[in-house]
Amino acid sequence: MASPSQEGSGGVRSTLDVDIQALNDAKDTCGLAPAQSAFDSSSALLTTIRDDMADERDYVDLGRSCADVCRALDRGLKRRRPGELCPPVLEAIEQLTTTVAAIQKNAVKKGKRNMASRLIHKKSEKEAISGWKQDLLRILQIFDTELLMDIHAILSVPQRHTPAGQEYTDKQRQLAQARSVVPNSGSPRFYDALFHSVPVGELPPPAPRACFGRGELVDKVVGIAENLEPIALIGAGGIGKTSIALTVLHDDRIKERFGGNRRFIRCDRFPASAPHFLARLSEVIGAGVRNPDDMAPLRPLLSSKEMIIVLDNAESILDPQGTNHREIYALVDELCQFETVCVCITSRITTVPRYCKRPKVPTLSMEAARDIFYGIYGDGGRSVIIDSLLQRLDFHALSVTLLATTASDNVWDHDRLAEEWDVHRAQVLRTDHGESLAATIELSLASPTFYKLGPNARELLGVVAFFPKGIDEKIVDWLFPTIPETKNILDKFCVLSLAYRCNGFTTMLAPVRDHLRPRDPISSRLLCLTKDHYFARLSVGLDPDEPGFEEARWIKSEDVNVEHLLDVLTSIYADAHPDVWDACVHFMRHLYWQKPRQTVLRSKIESLPDSHPSKARCLFRVSRLFEAVGNRAEQKRLLAHTLALERERGDDFRVAQTLEYLSRANRHLGFLREGIQQAEEGLEIFKWLGNAMGQASCLNALAWLLFEDGQLDAAEDATLRQIDLLPEKGQEVWVCNSHRILGQIYHSKGDEAKVVHHFTTALRIASAFNWHDELFSIHEAMARRFRDEGKFDDANAHIEQAKSHTAENAYLLGCGMEMQASIWYWQCRLEDARSEVLGALEIHERLGGARRVESCRTLLRAIEEAMGSQTSGKADPDEPLGKRG
Repeated sequence: MASPSQEGSGGVRSTLDVDIQALNDAKDTCGLAPAQSAFDSSSALLTTIRDDMADERDYVDLGRSCADVCRALDRGLKRRRPGELCPPVLEAIEQLTTTVAAIQKNAVKKGKRNMASRLIHKKSEKEAISGWKQDLLRILQIFDTELLMDIHAILSVPQRHTPAGQEYTDKQRQLAQARSVVPNSGSPRFYDALFHSVPVGELPPPAPRACFGRGELVDKVVGIAENLEPIALIGAGGIGKTSIALTVLHDDRIKERFGGNRRFIRCDRFPASAPHFLARLSEVIGAGVRNPDDMAPLRPLLSSKEMIIVLDNAESILDPQGTNHREIYALVDELCQFETVCVCITSRITTVPRYCKRPKVPTLSMEAARDIFYGIYGDGGRSVIIDSLLQRLDFHALSVTLLATTASDNVWDHDRLAEEWDVHRAQVLRTDHGESLAATIELSLASPTFYKLGPNARELLGVVAFFPKGIDEKIVDWLFPTIPETKNILDKFCVLSLAYRCNGFTTMLAPVRDHLRPRDPISSRLLCLTKDHYFARLSVGLDPDEPGFEEARWIKSEDVNVEHLLDVLTSIYADAHPDVWDACVHFMRHLYWQKPRQTVLRSKIESLPDSHPSKARCLFRVSRLFEAVGNRAEQKRLLAHTLALERERGDDFRVAQTLEYLSRANRHLGFLREGIQQAEEGLEIFKWLGNAMGQASCLNALAWLLFEDGQLDAAEDATLRQIDLLPEKGQEVWVCNSHRILGQIYHSKGDEAKVVHHFTTALRIASAFNWHDELFSIHEAMARRFRDEGKFDDANAHIEQAKSHTAENAYLLGCGMEMQASIWYWQCRLEDARSEVLGALEIHERLGGARRVESCRTLLRAIEEAMGSQTSGKADPDEPLGKRG
């Protein structure tokens, strides 16, 4: 063909017009959609060259070459029906479309550049043109030769690693098969040359059979890949990064976009050096360059076609402390910058090229974890036992797989599996096939970055693993004063995906914790030091009237950690160990005041022998936690046991204190006479001891009992005696409580002026100290008062105020919802009332407060009966239920 300079631009345009018409004709007659796309793309390219680049020799040559390839394809299609084409030939057709699209994209860019920009891009453009020419030549040989139309499937099978000499034998066999298919199509030299001229590279491994629960993430990654942007899937070992990457590689949209140019490189299968990385990259993409010194000889191929390349387990080459990190990082960074290449990195390490999109790789959902487990174990009936185990594994994909495999291999039923897990934990996550979570974790511990952290790193990692919530980042300097740069070390744990950050804590997945936590906590010097710090922090006194009370709120975020520490230590020190058991008492005091809930320590405390010196004090504290959640029956049972132990020990103060709290429990259970007797007995003991505050506490308990028993004058007298015993300052919480009960006493007596005075005083004191429990009780009492008077707007306003102080106390929230439901019941807002009381019932059933549960059920029955009456027309829906009695 004559060059453009010889033909002139007019002649070039005429020639291109002929080619364009031929391509359009071929498109109309071929009947094969992929080929129609190839013809259409080529026609568009030639049109661009004809209109804008007729004086650009290289692009005219490329356009004419595209036309030649398409003519060869057209001839081949006319000799065969589309259904007879094998998949590799169809991939070659798709490759033609991809190559033409890349040329077109570059041609459009070139047309928009100014002269200076063209000079800058001239070198890289020449390399790209060279690569496109090679691609077009290979595709032309495929379509223009009947031989390759039949044997391309043989030649496109990737070469496997075989024993020395075996590869040549396989190649001879392939060539013999090729010659037998079309014996007269050429000489042996032609076949040998052709064999080496079509380096197809390596196809990726097959996709996993299932990638449960990852559909949304896979779609997101596919979308990023379609935009040819680099991607990094970063996360802990075994979380499912490789499975996600392979699922993406075999996604229909990715196959359609990249065809056979989908590559997968296991970075942990070769030494971490630039030469090894380049050699493997060249081999996988089919560049045909042996041992390249740099990226230069690979650039033409990489820039000439769209390609997706997965770099799996890239932490093995991208570790920032690795010997050759900078060289390899630079190569991967350059690879990510090719406009025709999508690089997908899977890595445990966060050090990846800055251009990479980083979609979060979460753990599995419960349903996805179930699908994986039962898919391996067999779905003979789903079980809450398995759900519990999956939750304890943090839905970690590899751990779920290993658990199911171990259970299946050993033919364990659900109960046996749970038993083995409770006893052996990490050992259960090891299969007979040599797979284990331990091996995955140890890879991270062997990394250069972890090794460089020094001798304290492994022990610090063990402490992070020991605590269920990890370590609060705000207190690391206080918690580990002997370790320099603790925050930096924790940062590196996160960089290596051994840990992650959650709500201000550095923590880790449960299976990783089980492997890394100290097997003998007492032997860990650092953990023992941590224990001492926590015990000192717990021993601070808790008095709502003191400023330090606010500082104790730290327990709200660290209660689970402290509870776990004490649970482990009480197992080790089941016998008398004052330090540990005193810490248990202090911990339960912190829970009572700051985060009311039950504790796992309860069963250990109750199982202690009665002779244990700490049992009575611990039982008393457990009873206070039952009080805080409204379970008065359990509170009374435990206090009765405590009282017997304290009487036996002869500790008068604790006997009187226990009697006071027993009287309060009996008041809530409705045993008012019994409660009055206990409060009076406790009062007498405190008088004998000369303990004024003890007397005040018993008088307060007695006043409430007398009030609920209808003895209003006696209740008023007890309250006023209590106030006389209180100091002017330092016991404001008791003063506030006294004003609250006086407000209720005078409300029952009908003295509204005194009601307003005492409730207002109580509110002022509680607001000054921001005592949520007292504020709730005051507003709840005022809501009851206005409800009883039929002032529902005022009642609703106060109960809303009351509920605003229950964010940290589920029991009070349930009480507030019950009161709200009762107000709405009186207002005939029955649907709202029913919904609210059901919420309150759920809370109290969860907390185990039998009396409150029964109260909610009684109210619910009344509401539903009223709803039934309205439906039947037996009641006036506009008349408040309170007025109907």
